[in-house]
This record gives sequence, structure tokens and C-alpha cells, in this order.
Amino acid sequence: MEHAGVNQTALAQQVGVDRSTISQVLAPQYTRLPNAQVVGECALALGVSADWLLGLSDRPERAADLVAATVSITEAPRALVDEQILAWYREAAGYKVRHVPATMPDMFKIPAMLEWEYADALHRTTEQAIGASEDRMRMIRNSSGDHEVAIPRHEVESLARAEGYYRGLPKGVRAAQLAHLRTLSDQLYPSLRIYLFDARRVFSSPLTVFGSLIATLYLGRHYLAFRDRARIAAFSEHFDWLIREADITARELPHYLDTLNDDAERE
Repeated sequence: MEHAGVNQTALAQQVGVDRSTISQVLAPQYTRLPNAQVVGECALALGVSADWLLGLSDRPERAADLVAATVSITEAPRALVDEQILAWYREAAGYKVRHVPATMPDMFKIPAMLEWEYADALHRTTEQAIGASEDRMRMIRNSSGDHEVAIPRHEVESLARAEGYYRGLPKGVRAAQLAHLRTLSDQLYPSLRIYLFDARRVFSSPLTVFGSLIATLYLGRHYLAFRDRARIAAFSEHFDWLIREADITARELPHYLDTLNDDAERE
């Protein structure tokens, strides 16, 4: 009542009962519960949940408000300058970030790769977009937290062979991209650890876990973001499973990339 700025008389009027009913409910010696209608009307008038009024929950928010606070949907534009992702990275500075990308992560790509991939989709200049990707990579380099990435193995193999999504990507760009990924894995290990898993055996939707703060699911046009502890833990357990099942570990990745690049050079 104090938080809502109402007294007993005002609450009674909103609920539609006598003031004496509210006084009885608030009396220390009162041991009976009011009927369900009074509880519901009081909860509505005070902007809290009926469960909290009855001592059945430690969260005062109503169900709809609680869901809104812990789950949100934000836009995921088809552009390299994704301000929402950058904001989440800044919020999680110092925490471990764990990521399953939809394709090869933009922050790992060389400029020639970005120009080939996004030339027809970008709403800003190519230089601005590449700069944004470099900024994100710089955040990882300067971060005090760890960064783990789990990529489907076929994604890297398709890149090396110009198959599927990467059909038409010039050979020189593919070779340079694989070499760049190898350099990153060498230079930034162990703060950056990249794993490859076999998507025929295990599967994951694109997702990111920002420490214990946020877990996000990438839907294509939107992100579904969770902030409640239980769901963040579930996303983290899923990522742990991917790492345990990885075919190529972070330590094995440089040698594996060298092998792919050698095979690509012999095409």
C-alpha cells in the first residue's frame, strides 16, 4: 500500500469492500485468509501478484510483468552494425561469452569476405560495416573474460570447398579466410577457444550466453533474450554439451585448418 501510494480507505474503495475488511486483513492477530475475489482485487489495485500477497512467491511482479522483465524480443537486422549485440557485449564485459553462430561469426571474417557476403544487404557503407565488425573483435581482444565459440564442422568445410552458402566465393578469399581464422585461434588462445561439432550427431540453434546475465536465441529477424537464472543455466548446459561432443577441440583447430587450406590449395 505504501509503495502504491494508497491508504486503507482508498484501497477499500478500489476493491469494492468496506474499510473494515482491509483493516481486518492487515491486523496482526487476523489469521483467516480473505476470499479469492478480495485477494485478486487487492493484487490488481496494488499492481502485484496474488501469489506474492499470499506468501506463495518471493517476486511481487504480476505474471505478465515478470515474463516481460525476464524475456524480451529484439530486432536482429541483417547488417554488420548490430547495436543490440554490441550493447550485450558491453554489459557482459568481464564475463565469459559463449556463442553458437548462424554462420561463420562476422567478427572472424576478413574484409574481402565481408564485402562478398554483405555487399547487397548492407544499409551502411561497406567501410562502416567492416569497422563495426573490427570493433567487436577488438572488444574480445581487450576483454578480461573468456570467449568460447562452437561452430558446426560443415560450416568450415563448406567454406574451404566453396559449397552451399559459400558457393561462388573466390579461392583466394577462402584461403585467406581460413588462414585468418587459424591466426586468431593461435594468437588469442586460451581467452578465445573455438570448437567444431558434427551437426549430423548433435544440433544447436544459433545462441549466445553472456555470462550469468543474458542468454539469447537468434531467430533470424529477431533475438529472443532471457534474463532469468534457470533459462540461462539451461543454455549454458546446452553449450557444455556441445563442447563435450566437439569433434575438433580448440587445441586441434589450427592443425585442422591447415589441412583444409592445403586441400583447398590443391583444387
